[in-house]
Amino acid sequence: MFDETLLDDPDALARADRRGLLRGAAEAGARVRTAARHAAEAGIAELKPDGRPRAVLIAGPGTAALGVAEFIGRLAGSACPVVRLRSTGVAPAPGALRWELPGWAGPVDLLLIATPDGSEPSLSLLVEQAYRRGVTVVAVCPSGAPLTETVAGAHGLFVPMATAPYEQDQPAAASAPGALWALLTPLLALLDRTGLLSAPPEDLEKVADRLDRTAERCGPAIATYGNPAKTLASELAEALPLIWTEGAAAGPAGRRFAAALAELAGRPALAADLPEALPAHGALLASDLAAGADPDDFFRDRVEEVQALRARVVLLRDRPTGGLTAAPAARELALSHDTAISELEPEEGSDLETLAELIAVTDFAAVYLGLASGT
Repeated sequence: MFDETLLDDPDALARADRRGLLRGAAEAGARVRTAARHAAEAGIAELKPDGRPRAVLIAGPGTAALGVAEFIGRLAGSACPVVRLRSTGVAPAPGALRWELPGWAGPVDLLLIATPDGSEPSLSLLVEQAYRRGVTVVAVCPSGAPLTETVAGAHGLFVPMATAPYEQDQPAAASAPGALWALLTPLLALLDRTGLLSAPPEDLEKVADRLDRTAERCGPAIATYGNPAKTLASELAEALPLIWTEGAAAGPAGRRFAAALAELAGRPALAADLPEALPAHGALLASDLAAGADPDDFFRDRVEEVQALRARVVLLRDRPTGGLTAAPAARELALSHDTAISELEPEEGSDLETLAELIAVTDFAAVYLGLASGT
């Protein structure tokens, strides 16, 4: 049962948030600044690469590493192939996960490791394998983790993950809002030096400022009617979100939102890019999941009867490529099936800034939805 009254009670939210997820979301801007400082202290700003790598390989566990790979791939564009090394294994535990380098990886490639844990034995084996093949290795993980010694032994570059004091005794969860920026920021600074993407220090500071402003708008003290994250959480309380994205930053933000809803709120969601989302999800809107599929729903006893999930479109938009947009067609399809639409569109800014705003709002929304649902 979704408790909407909880959203406008900051003290109750704080008591319910036993994992500190709201705090992590609010501190995202500070994580970016701390991570950028760690990158500078590690010597990234003084690096003088001989050229671009042939390919960038990214390894790490969980939602955060997946987000790092997708965001870097989208920001790098066609400048260089970005390949995520998928894990295998019998369980998601650090000791059970396995990673392998592709057979073609060699001295002209770059391996990036992003993990909020650093105790995974297979990541250490991956570093050793990369060293034998001449692959350059850069890792971001907590200080003192076993992985740091392996990276040093392989003559790689280690950047300490930006962590909060209250996280010293317990590693950040891979799905936690702050973990993404703590892992991603040093790698953005590194790839800026290689010329694969543009993320100079001044741009990272703008990202931190955008995250701070978004946290002010979405914080627990702001009432639902003026809080875009709480509003979105309320709208998704009894919904199956169909997350439709448009624009360079919106695609990876939408897929992260779907993953965060599953991990943080225990809710299923489907994400797809426009215009492909229209045929991909069109049949869902014509099925029993459509909001208008059950004409007796108006008379349902909302206390005694369990509410069935109904589809709701969440439209995440960034600047459309070439000025063309499929948003009108998306709205027409949804409304033709009596399906409600929630829309988020960031303020003007660079790709990094708009990406940061979309991630911040949707991270807050996923946390609010989980807390108000008792997840």
